[in-house]
Amino acid sequence: MREYKVVVLGSGGVGKSALTVQFVTGSFIEKYDPTIEDFYRKEIEVDSSPSVLEILDTAGTEQFASMRDLYIKNGQGFILGFILVYSLVNQQSFQDIKPMRDQIIRVKRYERVPMILVGNKVDLEGEREVSYGEGKALAEEWSCPFMETSAKNKASVDELFAEIVRQMNYAAQPNGDEGCCSACVIL
Repeated sequence: MREYKVVVLGSGGVGKSALTVQFVTGSFIEKYDPTIEDFYRKEIEVDSSPSVLEILDTAGTEQFASMRDLYIKNGQGFILGFILVYSLVNQQSFQDIKPMRDQIIRVKRYERVPMILVGNKVDLEGEREVSYGEGKALAEEWSCPFMETSAKNKASVDELFAEIVRQMNYAAQPNGDEGCCSACVIL
């Protein structure tokens, strides 16, 4: 069984923990409790291949921003995926995701890092501040997949984690870009 390491990044309050816990346990965390660092492990099957995901749910608050380099660097020697998450009801969280992606590219030292850009909280459509088009355009600029999710009603949550596995598999192929297999980003 192949193992994948996934790092979930984004500002505080965007739903990183809620997405991760929804995926791992099938339940929604209603109360916001800022994370310092949580680690989860789950077996899944993606495209008929059994896989084990090790998910690092990171702190989104600025006081822990210096820990990001450590999360990003720790991907040497195995496949590491990143999920970059913003809240689609918070324009600032969308802006905050850009320097996080730049930091990953700087630390990893190449452009093509497996990652997925995620707009969370699609269940709050009436409060939307970031359009689908804005998220999609940024993902196209970064050459990465884009998804909108809801941790609350589990919309596209399982698909998100399956897609990051696909991105890591693609990056690990011999015909992929040099060095791509060591990093994948989910926010």
